[in-house]
Amino acid sequence: MDENQITIIGGGLSGLIAAYLLAKEGKSVLVIEKKEYPFHRVCGEYVSNEVRDFLIQEDLFPSSFEPAEINTFRLSAVNGALAEIPLDLGGFGISRYNLDYFLYKKCLNVGVKFLLKTQASTIGFKAAQNVFEVNTNEGDLLTAPIVLAAYGKRSRIDKYLDRGFLNQRSPYVGIKYHINIAHEENMVALHNYNGGYLGINKIENGAFNLCYLGSREQLKAAGNIQSMEEQYLFKNPHIKEIYSRAEFLWEKPEVINEISFATKSPVENQLLMIGDAAGMITPLCGNGMAIAIHTGKLAADAILKHKKLAMIQKAYAKAWNQYFSSRLRTGRAVQKLFGAPFVSNLAVNVIKKSPYLAKKLILQTHGQPIK
Repeated sequence: MDENQITIIGGGLSGLIAAYLLAKEGKSVLVIEKKEYPFHRVCGEYVSNEVRDFLIQEDLFPSSFEPAEINTFRLSAVNGALAEIPLDLGGFGISRYNLDYFLYKKCLNVGVKFLLKTQASTIGFKAAQNVFEVNTNEGDLLTAPIVLAAYGKRSRIDKYLDRGFLNQRSPYVGIKYHINIAHEENMVALHNYNGGYLGINKIENGAFNLCYLGSREQLKAAGNIQSMEEQYLFKNPHIKEIYSRAEFLWEKPEVINEISFATKSPVENQLLMIGDAAGMITPLCGNGMAIAIHTGKLAADAILKHKKLAMIQKAYAKAWNQYFSSRLRTGRAVQKLFGAPFVSNLAVNVIKKSPYLAKKLILQTHGQPIK
Protein backbone atom coordinates (compact mmCIF):
# COMPACT_ATOMS: atom_id res chain seq x y z
CA MET A 1 0.00 0.00 0.00
CA ASP A 2 1.34 3.45 -0.98
CA GLU A 3 2.00 5.37 2.26
CA ASN A 4 1.74 8.68 0.36
CA GLN A 5 -1.70 7.78 -0.96
CA ILE A 6 -4.36 10.37 -0.15
CA THR A 7 -7.49 8.61 1.09
CA ILE A 8 -11.00 9.89 0.41
CA ILE A 9 -13.88 8.37 2.35
CA GLY A 10 -16.96 8.57 0.16
CA GLY A 11 -17.35 8.62 -3.60
CA GLY A 12 -20.04 11.26 -4.06
CA LEU A 13 -19.61 14.54 -5.94
CA SER A 14 -17.13 16.16 -3.57
CA GLY A 15 -14.99 13.04 -3.21
CA LEU A 16 -14.92 12.33 -6.93
CA ILE A 17 -14.06 15.91 -7.87
CA ALA A 18 -11.23 16.06 -5.32
CA ALA A 19 -9.93 12.65 -6.41
CA TYR A 20 -9.91 13.60 -10.08
CA LEU A 21 -8.12 16.93 -9.56
CA LEU A 22 -5.48 15.40 -7.29
CA ALA A 23 -4.79 12.38 -9.49
CA LYS A 24 -4.60 14.57 -12.59
CA GLU A 25 -1.70 16.38 -10.91
CA GLY A 26 0.12 13.15 -10.16
CA LYS A 27 -1.08 12.44 -6.62
CA SER A 28 -1.79 8.87 -5.53
CA VAL A 29 -5.47 8.73 -4.50
CA LEU A 30 -7.70 6.03 -3.02
CA VAL A 31 -11.49 6.42 -2.70
CA ILE A 32 -13.45 4.22 -0.28
CA GLU A 33 -17.11 3.93 -1.32
CA LYS A 34 -19.68 1.74 0.42
CA LYS A 35 -21.72 1.09 -2.75
CA GLU A 36 -20.92 0.08 -6.31
CA TYR A 37 -21.46 2.45 -9.25
CA PRO A 38 -23.88 3.32 -10.68
CA PHE A 39 -26.46 3.88 -7.93
CA HIS A 40 -29.14 6.36 -6.89
CA ARG A 41 -28.87 8.88 -4.05
CA VAL A 42 -31.54 11.00 -2.35
CA CYS A 43 -30.88 14.35 -4.00
CA GLY A 44 -32.74 17.17 -5.77
CA GLU A 45 -30.60 16.65 -8.90
CA TYR A 46 -30.45 20.33 -9.87
CA VAL A 47 -26.98 21.84 -10.28
CA SER A 48 -26.45 25.60 -10.15
CA ASN A 49 -24.53 26.97 -13.12
CA GLU A 50 -21.92 28.40 -10.75
CA VAL A 51 -19.91 25.20 -11.40
CA ARG A 52 -20.67 24.81 -15.10
CA ASP A 53 -17.60 26.60 -16.52
CA PHE A 54 -15.31 24.77 -14.11
CA LEU A 55 -16.73 21.39 -15.14
CA ILE A 56 -16.39 22.26 -18.83
CA GLN A 57 -12.82 23.46 -18.32
CA GLU A 58 -11.90 20.16 -16.62
CA ASP A 59 -13.76 18.06 -19.22
CA LEU A 60 -16.12 16.95 -16.46
CA PHE A 61 -19.39 18.39 -17.78
CA PRO A 62 -21.77 15.50 -18.63
CA SER A 63 -22.88 16.92 -21.98
CA SER A 64 -23.34 13.45 -23.51
CA PHE A 65 -26.38 12.95 -21.23
CA GLU A 66 -28.00 16.18 -22.47
CA PRO A 67 -28.85 17.56 -19.01
CA ALA A 68 -32.03 19.63 -18.76
CA GLU A 69 -31.49 23.39 -18.91
CA ILE A 70 -33.31 25.17 -16.07
CA ASN A 71 -33.89 28.92 -15.84
CA THR A 72 -37.16 29.44 -13.94
CA PHE A 73 -38.24 28.93 -10.33
CA ARG A 74 -41.85 28.25 -9.32
CA LEU A 75 -43.08 28.30 -5.72
CA SER A 76 -46.43 27.25 -4.30
CA ALA A 77 -47.76 27.84 -0.79
CA VAL A 78 -49.53 25.17 1.26
CA ASN A 79 -52.91 26.45 -0.01
CA GLY A 80 -51.77 26.33 -3.66
CA ALA A 81 -50.99 30.01 -4.23
CA LEU A 82 -48.33 30.28 -6.97
CA ALA A 83 -45.47 32.58 -7.90
CA GLU A 84 -42.67 32.34 -10.48
CA ILE A 85 -39.36 34.12 -10.97
CA PRO A 86 -36.51 33.82 -13.49
CA LEU A 87 -33.27 32.28 -12.25
CA ASP A 88 -30.61 34.68 -13.47
CA LEU A 89 -27.76 32.19 -13.16
CA GLY A 90 -29.86 29.09 -13.80
CA GLY A 91 -28.67 25.53 -13.72
CA PHE A 92 -29.02 22.08 -15.18
CA GLY A 93 -30.75 18.86 -14.14
CA ILE A 94 -29.06 15.46 -14.16
CA SER A 95 -29.44 12.30 -12.09
CA ARG A 96 -26.84 11.34 -9.53
CA TYR A 97 -27.02 7.83 -11.01
CA ASN A 98 -25.46 9.04 -14.25
CA LEU A 99 -23.41 12.01 -13.01
CA ASP A 100 -21.58 10.09 -10.29
CA TYR A 101 -20.91 7.16 -12.61
CA PHE A 102 -19.61 9.56 -15.27
CA LEU A 103 -17.21 11.18 -12.78
CA TYR A 104 -16.17 7.77 -11.43
CA LYS A 105 -15.07 6.72 -14.92
CA LYS A 106 -13.22 10.01 -15.35
CA CYS A 107 -11.38 9.28 -12.11
CA LEU A 108 -10.40 5.81 -13.30
CA ASN A 109 -8.93 7.38 -16.43
CA VAL A 110 -6.50 9.49 -14.38
CA GLY A 111 -5.45 6.65 -12.10
CA VAL A 112 -7.65 6.99 -9.02
CA LYS A 113 -7.95 3.69 -7.12
CA PHE A 114 -11.24 2.60 -5.56
CA LEU A 115 -12.31 0.29 -2.77
CA LEU A 116 -15.98 -0.29 -3.60
CA LYS A 117 -18.61 -1.97 -1.41
CA THR A 118 -16.36 -1.02 1.51
CA GLN A 119 -16.92 1.22 4.55
CA ALA A 120 -14.44 3.01 6.77
CA SER A 121 -15.12 1.88 10.33
CA THR A 122 -12.50 3.87 12.29
CA ILE A 123 -10.14 6.76 11.60
CA GLY A 124 -7.29 7.86 13.83
CA PHE A 125 -4.51 10.42 13.47
CA LYS A 126 -1.11 9.36 14.79
CA ALA A 127 0.54 12.67 15.64
CA ALA A 128 3.97 11.16 16.30
CA GLN A 129 4.09 9.64 12.81
CA ASN A 130 2.01 12.44 11.25
CA VAL A 131 -0.18 9.84 9.56
CA PHE A 132 -3.79 8.69 9.53
CA GLU A 133 -4.86 5.10 10.08
CA VAL A 134 -8.14 3.98 8.51
CA ASN A 135 -9.76 0.64 9.28
CA THR A 136 -12.45 -0.74 7.01
CA ASN A 137 -15.26 -3.22 7.55
CA GLU A 138 -13.37 -5.57 5.22
CA GLY A 139 -10.45 -5.76 7.65
CA ASP A 140 -8.12 -3.41 5.77
CA LEU A 141 -5.73 -1.18 7.71
CA LEU A 142 -4.78 1.80 5.53
CA THR A 143 -2.33 4.60 6.25
CA ALA A 144 -2.46 8.00 4.59
CA PRO A 145 -0.86 11.44 5.03
CA ILE A 146 -4.20 13.14 4.31
CA VAL A 147 -7.79 11.93 4.65
CA LEU A 148 -10.80 13.70 3.14
CA ALA A 149 -14.18 12.93 4.69
CA ALA A 150 -16.63 12.96 1.79
CA TYR A 151 -19.16 10.45 3.09
CA GLY A 152 -22.26 12.64 2.84
CA LYS A 153 -25.05 13.75 5.12
CA ARG A 154 -24.43 11.29 7.93
CA SER A 155 -22.43 8.12 8.45
CA ARG A 156 -21.46 5.64 11.10
CA ILE A 157 -18.09 7.33 11.08
CA ASP A 158 -19.75 10.50 12.44
CA LYS A 159 -20.67 8.55 15.55
CA TYR A 160 -17.17 7.15 15.86
CA LEU A 161 -15.77 10.70 15.59
CA ASP A 162 -18.33 11.91 18.16
CA ARG A 163 -19.45 14.81 15.99
CA GLY A 164 -21.61 17.30 17.84
CA PHE A 165 -24.52 17.53 15.39
CA LEU A 166 -25.53 13.94 16.27
CA ASN A 167 -26.53 15.08 19.76
CA GLN A 168 -29.70 16.65 18.35
CA ARG A 169 -32.10 14.40 16.45
CA SER A 170 -33.27 15.70 13.11
CA PRO A 171 -37.03 15.91 12.40
CA TYR A 172 -36.57 15.36 8.65
CA VAL A 173 -36.65 12.50 6.18
CA GLY A 174 -35.76 12.77 2.50
CA ILE A 175 -37.67 10.82 -0.18
CA LYS A 176 -36.95 10.70 -3.92
CA TYR A 177 -38.60 9.28 -7.05
CA HIS A 178 -37.95 9.45 -10.77
CA ILE A 179 -41.09 9.99 -12.82
CA ASN A 180 -42.35 10.61 -16.35
CA ILE A 181 -44.76 13.52 -16.58
CA ALA A 182 -45.83 16.35 -18.88
CA HIS A 183 -44.29 19.31 -17.03
CA GLU A 184 -42.39 22.50 -17.82
CA GLU A 185 -38.89 21.39 -18.82
CA ASN A 186 -36.99 24.58 -17.94
CA MET A 187 -38.37 24.92 -14.43
CA VAL A 188 -37.46 23.84 -10.93
CA ALA A 189 -40.64 23.97 -8.85
CA LEU A 190 -40.97 23.89 -5.07
CA HIS A 191 -44.34 23.04 -3.52
CA ASN A 192 -45.00 23.54 0.17
CA TYR A 193 -47.22 21.38 2.29
CA ASN A 194 -47.88 21.52 6.01
CA GLY A 195 -44.76 19.80 7.34
CA GLY A 196 -42.37 19.96 4.40
CA TYR A 197 -41.85 20.79 0.77
CA LEU A 198 -41.48 18.94 -2.52
CA GLY A 199 -39.28 19.80 -5.51
CA ILE A 200 -39.58 18.71 -9.12
CA ASN A 201 -37.29 19.34 -12.09
CA LYS A 202 -36.37 17.66 -15.34
CA ILE A 203 -33.19 15.57 -15.51
CA GLU A 204 -31.93 13.58 -18.53
CA ASN A 205 -33.72 11.19 -20.92
CA GLY A 206 -37.04 12.98 -20.51
CA ALA A 207 -37.45 11.96 -16.85
CA PHE A 208 -38.10 14.20 -13.84
CA ASN A 209 -36.75 14.13 -10.33
CA LEU A 210 -39.41 14.29 -7.61
CA CYS A 211 -37.87 14.74 -4.18
CA TYR A 212 -39.26 16.02 -0.91
CA LEU A 213 -38.17 16.84 2.60
CA GLY A 214 -40.72 15.38 4.98
CA SER A 215 -41.47 15.07 8.66
CA ARG A 216 -40.26 12.02 10.53
CA GLU A 217 -43.19 12.43 12.94
CA GLN A 218 -45.73 12.56 10.11
CA LEU A 219 -44.27 9.39 8.62
CA LYS A 220 -44.48 7.68 11.99
CA ALA A 221 -48.08 8.81 12.48
CA ALA A 222 -49.16 7.79 8.96
CA GLY A 223 -47.49 4.39 9.16
CA ASN A 224 -45.99 4.35 5.67
CA ILE A 225 -44.84 6.67 2.88
CA GLN A 226 -47.93 6.34 0.69
CA SER A 227 -50.28 7.14 3.58
CA MET A 228 -48.14 10.12 4.60
CA GLU A 229 -48.26 11.48 1.06
CA GLU A 230 -52.04 11.10 0.85
CA GLN A 231 -52.67 12.60 4.30
CA TYR A 232 -50.23 15.51 4.21
CA LEU A 233 -48.63 16.22 0.83
CA PHE A 234 -51.86 16.03 -1.16
CA LYS A 235 -53.32 18.98 0.80
CA ASN A 236 -51.35 21.09 -1.67
CA PRO A 237 -53.40 20.76 -4.90
CA HIS A 238 -50.31 21.05 -7.11
CA ILE A 239 -48.63 18.09 -5.42
CA LYS A 240 -51.80 16.01 -5.66
CA GLU A 241 -52.11 16.86 -9.35
CA ILE A 242 -48.46 15.89 -10.02
CA TYR A 243 -48.96 12.50 -8.35
CA SER A 244 -52.18 11.89 -10.29
CA ARG A 245 -50.47 12.44 -13.66
CA ALA A 246 -47.03 10.95 -12.98
CA GLU A 247 -45.75 7.60 -14.16
CA PHE A 248 -43.48 6.41 -11.36
CA LEU A 249 -40.37 4.70 -12.74
CA TRP A 250 -39.30 2.83 -9.59
CA GLU A 251 -41.13 0.25 -7.51
CA LYS A 252 -40.21 2.15 -4.34
CA PRO A 253 -38.51 5.47 -3.58
CA GLU A 254 -35.02 6.19 -2.29
CA VAL A 255 -35.23 7.24 1.39
CA ILE A 256 -32.82 8.79 3.88
CA ASN A 257 -33.57 9.44 7.55
CA GLU A 258 -32.35 12.06 10.01
CA ILE A 259 -31.25 14.73 7.53
CA SER A 260 -29.49 17.41 9.57
CA PHE A 261 -28.85 21.04 8.62
CA ALA A 262 -26.96 21.69 11.85
CA THR A 263 -23.75 23.69 11.80
CA LYS A 264 -20.67 21.55 11.17
CA SER A 265 -17.00 22.37 10.66
CA PRO A 266 -14.82 22.10 7.55
CA VAL A 267 -11.98 20.55 9.58
CA GLU A 268 -12.61 18.09 12.42
CA ASN A 269 -10.40 15.45 14.00
CA GLN A 270 -7.64 16.53 11.57
CA LEU A 271 -9.90 15.53 8.65
CA LEU A 272 -10.87 17.79 5.77
CA MET A 273 -14.67 17.60 5.66
CA ILE A 274 -16.02 18.09 2.15
CA GLY A 275 -19.49 18.03 0.61
CA ASP A 276 -22.40 17.40 2.97
CA ALA A 277 -20.01 16.12 5.66
CA ALA A 278 -18.93 19.76 6.12
CA GLY A 279 -22.48 21.09 6.24
CA MET A 280 -25.68 20.97 4.17
CA ILE A 281 -27.51 23.85 2.60
CA THR A 282 -31.27 23.42 2.87
CA PRO A 283 -32.70 21.71 -0.25
CA LEU A 284 -35.03 24.62 -1.03
CA CYS A 285 -31.95 26.66 -1.97
CA GLY A 286 -31.30 24.20 -4.77
CA ASN A 287 -27.53 24.16 -4.99
CA GLY A 288 -26.21 21.47 -2.67
CA MET A 289 -24.71 19.62 -5.63
CA ALA A 290 -22.82 22.73 -6.76
CA ILE A 291 -21.50 23.30 -3.23
CA ALA A 292 -20.30 19.69 -3.03
CA ILE A 293 -18.43 20.07 -6.32
CA HIS A 294 -16.89 23.34 -5.16
CA THR A 295 -15.73 21.91 -1.82
CA GLY A 296 -13.98 19.08 -3.64
CA LYS A 297 -12.12 21.64 -5.73
CA LEU A 298 -11.16 23.74 -2.70
CA ALA A 299 -9.80 20.71 -0.85
CA ALA A 300 -7.73 19.67 -3.89
CA ASP A 301 -6.47 23.24 -4.32
CA ALA A 302 -5.29 23.37 -0.70
CA ILE A 303 -3.51 20.01 -0.95
CA LEU A 304 -1.79 20.91 -4.21
CA LYS A 305 -0.65 24.30 -2.89
CA HIS A 306 0.66 23.31 0.57
CA LYS A 307 2.83 20.47 1.83
CA LYS A 308 2.19 20.49 5.59
CA LEU A 309 -1.12 19.15 6.90
CA ALA A 310 -1.64 22.14 9.21
CA MET A 311 -1.28 24.58 6.32
CA ILE A 312 -3.62 22.50 4.15
CA GLN A 313 -6.24 22.50 6.90
CA LYS A 314 -5.88 26.25 7.47
CA ALA A 315 -6.15 27.10 3.77
CA TYR A 316 -9.15 24.84 3.24
CA ALA A 317 -11.03 26.05 6.32
CA LYS A 318 -10.45 29.69 5.31
CA ALA A 319 -11.70 29.10 1.77
CA TRP A 320 -14.68 27.03 2.94
CA ASN A 321 -15.81 29.73 5.36
CA GLN A 322 -15.31 32.44 2.76
CA TYR A 323 -17.51 30.71 0.19
CA PHE A 324 -20.06 28.78 2.21
CA SER A 325 -20.57 29.82 5.84
CA SER A 326 -22.91 32.74 5.07
CA ARG A 327 -24.73 30.76 2.37
CA LEU A 328 -25.54 27.91 4.73
CA ARG A 329 -26.54 30.36 7.44
CA THR A 330 -28.89 32.16 5.02
CA GLY A 331 -30.29 28.80 3.93
CA ARG A 332 -31.16 27.89 7.51
CA ALA A 333 -32.94 31.25 7.90
CA VAL A 334 -34.86 30.88 4.62
CA GLN A 335 -35.89 27.36 5.70
CA LYS A 336 -38.21 29.00 8.23
CA LEU A 337 -40.31 30.39 5.36
CA PHE A 338 -41.30 26.92 4.18
CA GLY A 339 -43.43 23.99 5.28
CA ALA A 340 -46.22 25.92 7.06
CA PRO A 341 -49.35 27.72 5.80
CA PHE A 342 -48.71 31.32 6.90
CA VAL A 343 -45.00 31.54 6.15
CA SER A 344 -45.26 29.75 2.79
CA ASN A 345 -47.91 32.29 1.73
CA LEU A 346 -45.55 35.02 2.87
CA ALA A 347 -42.79 33.60 0.69
CA VAL A 348 -45.11 33.47 -2.36
CA ASN A 349 -46.19 37.06 -1.75
CA VAL A 350 -42.57 38.20 -1.53
CA ILE A 351 -41.90 36.77 -4.99
CA LYS A 352 -45.12 38.25 -6.42
CA LYS A 353 -44.85 41.72 -4.90
CA SER A 354 -41.10 42.16 -4.44
CA PRO A 355 -39.28 40.28 -7.22
CA TYR A 356 -36.19 42.42 -6.60
CA LEU A 357 -36.08 41.30 -2.97
CA ALA A 358 -36.68 37.69 -4.00
CA LYS A 359 -33.78 37.83 -6.47
CA LYS A 360 -31.52 39.30 -3.80
CA LEU A 361 -32.45 36.44 -1.47
CA ILE A 362 -31.71 33.87 -4.18
CA LEU A 363 -28.32 35.50 -4.76
CA GLN A 364 -27.54 35.12 -1.06
CA THR A 365 -27.85 31.33 -1.33
CA HIS A 366 -25.96 30.99 -4.62
CA GLY A 367 -22.29 31.48 -5.33
CA GLN A 368 -20.44 33.22 -8.14
CA PRO A 369 -19.22 31.06 -11.03
CA ILE A 370 -16.04 29.28 -9.99
CA LYS A 371 -12.95 28.93 -12.12
